[in-house]
Amino acid sequence: MADRGVDLSALPVEIREQLAELDLELSEGDITQKGYEKKRAKLLASYTIQTQNLAPPPEYEGQDPGPSSAPPPSNASSSSSSSRQRRTRRPHRSSGTRDERYRSDIHTEAVQAALAKHKEEKMALPMPTKRRSTYVQSPIETCTPPDSSSSSDDEGGLGGSGVQQQSPDSWMNSSIHGSSTSSSSASSTMSHGESRAPQAPQPQSQQGPPYTQPPFSHSHPSALAEAFAHARIEAPGAGALGPDGTPQPQDLARACDSRVDLPPNVIVRGMSRGHSRSSMMETADVRRVGKGVPVSSRVSTKIQQLLNTLKRPKRPPLSEFFMDDQEEIVEVPRPDPNTPRPEGRQIIPVKGEPLGVVSNWPPALQAALARWGATQGKSPALTALDITGKPLYTLTYGKLWSRSVKLAYTLLNKLGTKNEQVLKPGDRVALVYPNSDPGMFWVAFYGCLLAEVIPVPIEVPLSRKDAGSSQVGFLLGSCGVSLALTSEICLKGLPKTPTGEILQFKGWPRLKWVITDSKYLTKPSKDWQPHIPTANTDTAYIEYKACKEGTVMGVAVSKVAMLTHCQSLTQACNYCEGETLVNVLDFKKDMGLWHGVLTSIMNRIHTISVPYAVMKACPLSWVQRVHINKARVALVKCRDLHWAMMAHKEQRDISLASLRMLIVADGANPWSVSSCDAFLNVFQAYGLKPEVICPCATSPEAMTVAIRRPGVPGAPLPARAVLSMTGLSHGVIRVNTEDKNSALTVQDVGHVMPGALMCIVKPDGPPMLCKTDEIGEIVVNSRAGGTMYYGLSGVTKNTFEVIPVNASGVPIGEIPFVRSGLLGFVGPGSLIFVVGKIEGLLMVSGRRHNADDLVATALAVEPVKTVYRGRIAVFSVTVFYDERIVIVAEQKPDASEEDSFQWMSRVLQAIDSIHQVGLYCLALVLANTLPKTPLGGIHISETKQLFLEGSLHPCNILMCPHTCVTNMPKPRQKQPVGVGPASIMVGNLVAGKRIAQAAGRDLGMIEDQDLVRKLCMWPTMMHQFLTEALQWRAQTDPDHVLYVLLNAKGVAVCTATCVQLHKRAEKIAAALMERSGINTGENVVLLYPPGIDLIAAFYGCLYAGCIPVTVRPPHPQNLSATLPTVRMIIDVSKAACILTTQLLMKILRSKEAATSVNIKTWPIIIDTDDLPRKRPPSIYKPPSADMIAYLDFSVSTTGMLTGVKISHSAMSALCRSIKLQCELYSSRQIAICLDPYCGLGFVLWCLASVYSGHQSILIPPTELESSLALWLSTLSQYRIRDTFCSYSVMELCTKGLGGQTEMLKARGVNVSCVRSCVVVAEERPRLALTQSFSKLFKDLGLSSRAVSTAFGSRVNLAICLQGTTGPDPSTVYVDMKSLRHDRVRLVERGAPQSLSLMESGTILPGVRVVIVNPETRGPLGDSHLGEIWVNSPHTATGYYTIYGEESLQADHFNTKLSFGDPHTFWARTGYLGFVKRTELTDSSGERHDALFVVGSLDETLELRGLRYHPIDIETSVSRAHRSIGESAVFTWTNLLVVVSELCGSEQDALDLVPLVTNVVLEEHHLIVGVVVIVDPGVIPINSRGEKQRMHLRDSFLADQLDPIYVAYNM
Repeated sequence: MADRGVDLSALPVEIREQLAELDLELSEGDITQKGYEKKRAKLLASYTIQTQNLAPPPEYEGQDPGPSSAPPPSNASSSSSSSRQRRTRRPHRSSGTRDERYRSDIHTEAVQAALAKHKEEKMALPMPTKRRSTYVQSPIETCTPPDSSSSSDDEGGLGGSGVQQQSPDSWMNSSIHGSSTSSSSASSTMSHGESRAPQAPQPQSQQGPPYTQPPFSHSHPSALAEAFAHARIEAPGAGALGPDGTPQPQDLARACDSRVDLPPNVIVRGMSRGHSRSSMMETADVRRVGKGVPVSSRVSTKIQQLLNTLKRPKRPPLSEFFMDDQEEIVEVPRPDPNTPRPEGRQIIPVKGEPLGVVSNWPPALQAALARWGATQGKSPALTALDITGKPLYTLTYGKLWSRSVKLAYTLLNKLGTKNEQVLKPGDRVALVYPNSDPGMFWVAFYGCLLAEVIPVPIEVPLSRKDAGSSQVGFLLGSCGVSLALTSEICLKGLPKTPTGEILQFKGWPRLKWVITDSKYLTKPSKDWQPHIPTANTDTAYIEYKACKEGTVMGVAVSKVAMLTHCQSLTQACNYCEGETLVNVLDFKKDMGLWHGVLTSIMNRIHTISVPYAVMKACPLSWVQRVHINKARVALVKCRDLHWAMMAHKEQRDISLASLRMLIVADGANPWSVSSCDAFLNVFQAYGLKPEVICPCATSPEAMTVAIRRPGVPGAPLPARAVLSMTGLSHGVIRVNTEDKNSALTVQDVGHVMPGALMCIVKPDGPPMLCKTDEIGEIVVNSRAGGTMYYGLSGVTKNTFEVIPVNASGVPIGEIPFVRSGLLGFVGPGSLIFVVGKIEGLLMVSGRRHNADDLVATALAVEPVKTVYRGRIAVFSVTVFYDERIVIVAEQKPDASEEDSFQWMSRVLQAIDSIHQVGLYCLALVLANTLPKTPLGGIHISETKQLFLEGSLHPCNILMCPHTCVTNMPKPRQKQPVGVGPASIMVGNLVAGKRIAQAAGRDLGMIEDQDLVRKLCMWPTMMHQFLTEALQWRAQTDPDHVLYVLLNAKGVAVCTATCVQLHKRAEKIAAALMERSGINTGENVVLLYPPGIDLIAAFYGCLYAGCIPVTVRPPHPQNLSATLPTVRMIIDVSKAACILTTQLLMKILRSKEAATSVNIKTWPIIIDTDDLPRKRPPSIYKPPSADMIAYLDFSVSTTGMLTGVKISHSAMSALCRSIKLQCELYSSRQIAICLDPYCGLGFVLWCLASVYSGHQSILIPPTELESSLALWLSTLSQYRIRDTFCSYSVMELCTKGLGGQTEMLKARGVNVSCVRSCVVVAEERPRLALTQSFSKLFKDLGLSSRAVSTAFGSRVNLAICLQGTTGPDPSTVYVDMKSLRHDRVRLVERGAPQSLSLMESGTILPGVRVVIVNPETRGPLGDSHLGEIWVNSPHTATGYYTIYGEESLQADHFNTKLSFGDPHTFWARTGYLGFVKRTELTDSSGERHDALFVVGSLDETLELRGLRYHPIDIETSVSRAHRSIGESAVFTWTNLLVVVSELCGSEQDALDLVPLVTNVVLEEHHLIVGVVVIVDPGVIPINSRGEKQRMHLRDSFLADQLDPIYVAYNM
């Protein structure tokens, strides 16, 4: 109430009597509450001034905009108010604070109050981590990345065994608010210079409140995340739900998990960054045995802060779970019964007063100019100002007329050659004139009208890269413009090509430029007169209009509309002949053109044009012009009022008493109220009368919609509407009563224009009439409006030919209305109120929010020392089926990181509080980097485009998807498995057509010995052991070459015939047997580079009865990262001896090696380079084929080092299977470009040739680094039919040779001979890579059918391998939504949410697979995703473990199905996949069963009750932005963490954050918790080209990544 703080007893008697009368009227119902409050406020207005400093701000409904309307500071925000007052007193010079449309002290106080409300509920908010320094490559151990969060001092507990029993919540929470003592991995210099005030750690009680921090103070930046708890945070209970509705885990997922397939003390550590990815080794470490991640990790502390922030409930509460088979995507919010709905009657169209007919009104506007030019030639028409604000020249009516005539004559007669007429009446001509030269523009405009050509005024293009330049090109193209008029000075300033021609602007049609300066014009002959017809419906001019999406269209205005509009403005504004008008607006369009160029000519008004540049230099210039010229009318915007107000102290002697009308062009903006009131408050002392302020509402299509008529002195001023923002967001008008903070005060914009008819229709859907209390779009029927979008008939119909319909859908008449694009309502007394524009409307979850309102709220967050006031863009982007609000602002250069972050967090709270809507993204960019409109505002659509393209380059960003994405699908709850086998069996068969199983062909035995000899299959049949096969070959075919090793130049540096290999193996066996301490059956490590030495050493071990273990040698340039893994395998395998080369032996004993491992405890090392030529006394033959032949050690993608035992029988069976599948025999050649240390790579490199007798050409993958074309040229040179490679080799060729196919062709490389190129891997086939490889090298003759994949796992090294006889690998498209539910649903190619999967190769002979539910261990139907189980003679015997834990072997190697076939022993591969019967037939004539591998079971992410495969999310992320190289995802306490390598410049880093968040949300329905941007090469990749995600996770949590940027999404 207005009397708060007023002592009623101290009031004069007459005032008290009037108040008593008012009370009586109210009690008897003679006056409404609203009228009572208004009258009471008016009576008390003059008495509230004296108590200003004590009282809170007065109610502002019906507020008298007199001196009392400057709102006093409230106690809640006195500090911000005082800073505001200081700012007001300062002379205003800075162009940075240009745009003051949104200035509202009342709103500032509302925002401060809303923020103050949340003060007590603080919570630690993780601040993003940004790297300050340029990146210096260094090993992980020395990286000390700066960070901004406090790290824990709880390191003491790290080594204790108690850590692993604690839940992550308990140990993380205790570390969050500890003191900021830096841990050893964190450098003591923090990136944001944070202060280190110690705080007592606060362990969270079961039902305790959220974390609290000391009260915020400016001198304590570490408390700066003042944060967010502000949006209604509730104390989480003990079993709090995570952000996705799933319970928070109480055990440390994966970090402490003692994995079943691993020796108990072996876990693998992250990669170092000091070497290139192609030479990365598997690395392993025993330092964190069984302890999980170090507790003191600051990264995990920040993540916990993030989790705490996210524990508050989202706004619409989600219903808990939905049943398993339900497949809905989006949570549809149920309608809230409390939503306000319109209740009034249907609106009746509002009529303006009739347009009066005045006898001397001209028949056309040109006729008015002709009349004044002839009769009032000396009368001034236009005065232009120079840059200092002084008059530059005055154009009289006589001069204007004569020059316009000259130009018209020149345009029609003098542009082409003698008889050629370039322009005909009706042609469109562009007018390109700067804002500082109104005179030239006036002459050009009227010259065009007189020549009857159609002027299209546009802004001067400044460069080829102007914001919206191509859209202006679209306008010129749609209007068919081919000629542009400009001045000589302007033409000189246009950007030119080096040859001096005008630059061809992006998207523009070719233009001919014509200079219109007087000296270039031709005087017409005496008898030539321009033709001035009576105004008709032909187009007079075209005004440009930019749409929300950025498209620029031309609104055509007919000659009669132009004239009628001038007449109705004359009547509404009461213009008189000879008046003076000061115009600050752009004269090329809108109000500046309609009043300052057209209506002024009609009424012989003297216009003084104040250009934008003058306003920037001297903000008071327009007020001075009004004073000097005794102007009667001024045409301004709110910003001009504000500028004048800021600068008025500089000038005392000014008077605004002459003004009868101050037209506020953007008075329709609700935030104009404040500027108008404040301006009046200051300038009433300078003679400004309250009734002269006339706001108006306009749009390019409907032109002037409404304008407040100049008032009569002393008459009561119109009332304001104080509306509830909540009501507005639902499209209804409700007077705000309860929450003062979320109120919007709007002023009227007067009455409808003379001669017009107006109504309000629903903004979307059919144009249905609104109810009286409903907000809708204003539509107008008038002769004075635009007629069409020129050249765009389709769009025109929806805007210019609208016929409103009533509630039952019946048209209310036949007259068409024009949509104005303004949202508003009709108030009491037919006054029009505008609350926003359609183009500023943001529809979020069915509610409307206005961009201007959000800008106002953001700017009311004090102190605004972080951003520039006028440089804020608000727009919405569509992400996951709804609009999401994005705010982008320009940050001041001196704003610190803390200031920016604090301002952003407070803006989030304020908008959440006042508008009840969550922000999706808040980004700050460097000063002067946002695209600008020609008059200096922010180009919204261009900014949005940059944001979506990832070219905005923010310097600070805050994403809040957890807060605002409330339509997430419900989490799934898996059904408990308490059902018997029979019903499960039936259920599976109902769900799928058949049990998901498949088998390769038979490994048959051939009885006929002659046939055996004929086919050279002797060793296959007769020998169980590979050693016997080698001996047999050395005897029967000694000189047959088995191996050829190539170097980088493609030269064969080493070959091995059967007998050479046999003899070298004998030498090594002899050396082993001679050594004491090496007994039969002991393990021997083979440490060799890829080559024939490795093969000879392998067979030497078998000859000596030892068990070989092949190990990749350490990288000489990176011993610290690679040697520990070597050491670990040696220790785990308990090797008795190491066989190696002389060079590697030196490395093992070097000083460099001593820094990484203890070199004194190596087992015996034997250098096999120069062994004496000795034969062993005998060659060992194992007593049984089931004995171990060799150990196969490998690091899995989950970072686990596992060794499996391969028996002699398994080795022979595998070789036989490969021989049959690939049809290998001694006359064949194959090329192998694989690592020979484990898996199928080792089998093909070392075993297959000895078994099958074919020749293997060996290409070490490391050689490709120096010679990319080596592999392809080898295939061409040797005419190879079958080749094997890894994904890393294929990727190297695709990336490195993609653009060089022509050069390779010229060198004669031709790979048309290749019929099968098999990629050896233990993962899902990389379809995109194999397809791009096939396409790229198609020109070299590569068949599209040649490329295929193999699949193996730890338990069975080769399950599938595309052979020569089977059908081509098939590709299917599966529905990703179903896949997350472990279902397989085939869809068509290109279906939304589809994933293409390629068959992993034909199943090998002798192999059977079945798809099994990993939980129930029962077989599944073929429409289910399950674990692949395998049965075959070449399955590994078991894991090699030090203690021989049989339980592990039983679980993974000898498992039985729980029902179905309970007798067969199966091995569990640990991979998920499915089997589908295809239309193809295999060699037996049966329909072919294809096995599709989807991903590793250990790597799947369980989120929201669904199963996600990292590769799918990573594929989406890699597509999000051109600068993203490799990416990897993992989870940490229910949060999804995305790590992306940045290939571009570091300024792109922050662009990736919103794009990554968007793409994962859109395609996978997941909210990313943390986005980490790192340098290329940081994501560790093993020798097979597989990502080591768990290494990466451990490195991230241990703070060892040195990230460029870490964003914690709210």
